[in-house]
Amino acid sequence: MKTITKFLAPAMLVAMLPMGACKSLSPKGTEGKDVAKEAVLPTDREKIVQPVSAVYTSEELSKGVVKGDWAIETVNGKPAVGETAPFLKFVPDQKRVYGNDGCNIINGGYQYNPADSTLVFSDMATTMRACGMPDITDMEVHAALGAARYYTWRLNGDDYYLTLYDADHNPVMELMHQNFQFLNGTWLVKEIDGTAVDVPDMKMVIDVDEGKVHGNTGCNILNGSLETDMDAANSISFQKIGLTRMACPDPNYETQLVVALEEASRAKPLKEGRVALLNNQGETVLLLERTSDK
Repeated sequence: MKTITKFLAPAMLVAMLPMGACKSLSPKGTEGKDVAKEAVLPTDREKIVQPVSAVYTSEELSKGVVKGDWAIETVNGKPAVGETAPFLKFVPDQKRVYGNDGCNIINGGYQYNPADSTLVFSDMATTMRACGMPDITDMEVHAALGAARYYTWRLNGDDYYLTLYDADHNPVMELMHQNFQFLNGTWLVKEIDGTAVDVPDMKMVIDVDEGKVHGNTGCNILNGSLETDMDAANSISFQKIGLTRMACPDPNYETQLVVALEEASRAKPLKEGRVALLNNQGETVLLLERTSDK
């Protein structure tokens, strides 16, 4: 199921709660009994369409800038669990933070200072949708945001992590950076499943913000959707791939291209303007090269 997250201004939220006071409510059945919903673990989070993700520069990293989209991985040392994927989006120009606690939409203000690594949240508001299972970590998310006073960065492989600490420097939340903007643009298909492809017309245009992909298989026009997933950094899914139906002369890589797109589950930026699309086993199914051609 595809979950579309909309960000609400504070005036549109139905409740303003002090940090740590978010209450998880259980929906009632027709006979007044609690109806439990299956919680979403970090390993099986629902897909979520992201707004524009921030792309960090080396200068911003050195300055400790806090911006962009972050998946909440752990809260108070345990996995963040929700009916939807818990995440935060930092918008420095607005000094606002938006997101989801795993059940309800949240937003508020935030301030940070790289000089002393301080970060605090204020005036956090939340919707009050009835939540499902009582063991989701929405209340813990609010408590952790209320306790946050400091932050640090760390790089683990290709992934950036942000850790929030309380006043006693105890870790209260760990978040993983989500960045999909490197996929935006026009791409030549250079390899499919390790086989070199030399078809000048085989191109794809990816629009992350619109969640769309279109292009040419070298014979037919291709259109589809792109979904991003908060389960892992740069986790993607191409859906609803459609083609025109012209007969294609050899060499014809059309079927292999569509299968590779359907298998792609992660995107990895490479050097020299290239991107690898990987399957669930970490194998490269498509190698793309950026082009200025349309």
